[in-house]
Amino acid sequence: MRCEVVAVGTELLLGQIVDTNSAWLGEQLALAGIDCHRHTAVGDNRERMLAAFREALDRSDAVIVTGGLGPTQDDITRDVLAELMGVGMERDEAIAAEIERRFSGRGRAMPANNLRQADVPVGAWTMAEMPGTAPGLVCPVGEPPDQKVVYAVPGVPREMHAMVEGTVLPDLRRRAGAEAVIRSRVLRTWGRSESGLAEVLADEIERLDAEGGPTLAFLASGMEGLKVRITAKGADEAEVAELLADEEARVREIVGPVVFGVDDQTMESVVLDELVAQGLTLATAESLTGGMVGTRLTEVPGSSRAFVGSVVAYDGDVKRDVLGVPDGPVVSEAAVVAMAEGVCPVLGADVSVAVTGVAGPDPQDGVEPGTVWMATNVDGDVEAVRIRFPFDRTLTRQFTVISVLDLLRQRLLARRS
Repeated sequence: MRCEVVAVGTELLLGQIVDTNSAWLGEQLALAGIDCHRHTAVGDNRERMLAAFREALDRSDAVIVTGGLGPTQDDITRDVLAELMGVGMERDEAIAAEIERRFSGRGRAMPANNLRQADVPVGAWTMAEMPGTAPGLVCPVGEPPDQKVVYAVPGVPREMHAMVEGTVLPDLRRRAGAEAVIRSRVLRTWGRSESGLAEVLADEIERLDAEGGPTLAFLASGMEGLKVRITAKGADEAEVAELLADEEARVREIVGPVVFGVDDQTMESVVLDELVAQGLTLATAESLTGGMVGTRLTEVPGSSRAFVGSVVAYDGDVKRDVLGVPDGPVVSEAAVVAMAEGVCPVLGADVSVAVTGVAGPDPQDGVEPGTVWMATNVDGDVEAVRIRFPFDRTLTRQFTVISVLDLLRQRLLARRS
């Protein structure tokens, strides 16, 4: 069973509304084991809508249309569906009475144009769920055994969710005639580019294409790292879980420690979990990041189990007076090592990270923008690295945060092993 989603609304094309409905529908279809191969957005135009619906039906067995079921002149999904089916419209008097009852129950007179929402293409039927004044429609197209179906649901998310869960998904499962489960697992990585990761996984992707089974996809997410999504389809949850676990193990073996988490894990949550597991506490000494490392750590619930605090030493005198940084350049290996060493006794922590650098846009004391020194202090042993980021001020600071936490993560893993 192949299904497509068509979102209707000129406001979607203009960027006035973000199409979260299609994303939600894609997730629900996957969970139901229904293949969804394409999402389309189309404006409130009869000819373009009709073309989009026809093209989707040419490719798929079922189409879910969201939007265009309201009472105004530009809400023409019902009319276009009737044309698609080659039928006229008829008024559902029970729906008309229900819409009027809802208005009167709120002490309001029903505008006459709301009766348009009770018009149904001949041969279609309305969905039982009706959270608002727009009924959803189930529209068969063609004749058995080649009959296909279009489901029309409102664009209002709350109303759409109720209809999809109550009518659309059960009907799709019935039409499919066989249950299947589709699940995804996302491996989160840091330290490789998308092209670099694709290169090292090229042979594995080729093997999967040739043998079948799970699929791999890459999802870039900026300072959150590069995601490798593994998707598997099977007869039941147990089969899919085994497929995902096997493929995750293969990917981890190929790409190594650049994988730092799974699904909703973040770099900071992984670091904090590892600190707790090893019974360690963490302090941060920050210059150019201005407290951003501490902020990300404290956004994790329960971060106080391991994180004790930050010293934001932005001024050179603060670095020297509070953290014991020696005289000389404050963007240097000597400075960042002193920061990492000095913050542990100041805050009573076992381990620490420290960052100093020039975020830009201008050079500082002869140091080019994007130059960052990072240090990790584990078991009294400080390791420092220098990185030159080719970014603007904002991205330089953001990438510094996740990069220094990744350095600490790798040292903690080495310590444990």
